[in-house]
Amino acid sequence: MLRIQTQNNAPQPDELIGLAQRLFPICRSITGNGFRQSLSILQEHLPGLRIHEVASGTKVFDWTVPDEWNIRDAYVLDPLGQKVIDFKQHNLHLVGYSEPISKKLSLQELQQHLHSLPDKPDAIPYVTSYYKRAWGFCLTQRQRDSLIDGEYTVFIDADLAPGSLTYGDLVIPGAVKDEVFFSTYLCHPSMANNELSGPIVTTFLAKWLLGLPHRHFTYRIAIVPETIGALVYLNQNLRTLRKRV
Repeated sequence: MLRIQTQNNAPQPDELIGLAQRLFPICRSITGNGFRQSLSILQEHLPGLRIHEVASGTKVFDWTVPDEWNIRDAYVLDPLGQKVIDFKQHNLHLVGYSEPISKKLSLQELQQHLHSLPDKPDAIPYVTSYYKRAWGFCLTQRQRDSLIDGEYTVFIDADLAPGSLTYGDLVIPGAVKDEVFFSTYLCHPSMANNELSGPIVTTFLAKWLLGLPHRHFTYRIAIVPETIGALVYLNQNLRTLRKRV
């Protein structure tokens, strides 16, 4: 029977909340500087966290690492010149991986690129288009219902070009080489139930494991973008994972 070791270095709730408050405003996606910035913050808690870059176009099983996306600004102006949708106000307002655009549209044309939740009129949906070139905005149903007829100005200042996918991992050695494997996503922006709860709990779990005076198993921590990041990690570590996990 394994004995459960406890010690007084368990994290306090305000430590977890403080980390969440730092990470929450960052616009993350499956690639890009927001993901890198977030990993850099996690490295403050886990100095041994290794950062890896995998080039766009890399074949991963039957998937391909996509182009890198970085967003600077995005908004929609109504016919009166009022900014009715603003990425800088909430980064969920922009469809993830939206391609750059600057044009004028009628309300009818704009509606084809808008996303809302009629059954949740005060919620902003989370929508992405990682693998299909597109653009769009998300807003509450109440906002959408208040839009007036006329000509709208749409502006998205983004880069979508070859770059790389970023992920982090950490191996915490134990008495044996057999591994316990923890994996978490970090790519979702400004949400809590998936990100940021997963990476924050995983980070403090890793800190707790590092502080143990004795570890029987070796522990592997992977912090990756969803789906494609997990596939990249499996592709690059498959032999070790099959042998030790």
